[in-house]
Amino acid sequence: MRAVDNSELARWRELNAVTVLLALSDHAKQDPSFKPLKDPSTTRWHASVSGREFELLLTGPKFWDTRSNKGGGGAIDMTMGVLDLSFKQAAQLLTARGL
Repeated sequence: MRAVDNSELARWRELNAVTVLLALSDHAKQDPSFKPLKDPSTTRWHASVSGREFELLLTGPKFWDTRSNKGGGGAIDMTMGVLDLSFKQAAQLLTARGL
């Protein structure tokens, strides 16, 4: 795999977490009953990704996995987190998915 350039990294850092989740998941559904406590733009999603179930809070490019109490920001972090991949593997997958 070729090296990831800085412009691609910057773009991945700013991608909306919902866009990334929908590209990675087998199934994802937003919880319409969720009422955020801090940021009104936060949404809660239930998702299945490669046979694993997640409950994620998503705000812009940031995500929080409520079950593992881990989160991050950007497409690389989310891909590495939900699929347990290395940076290189995550970059390859994001590229393959057209993100």
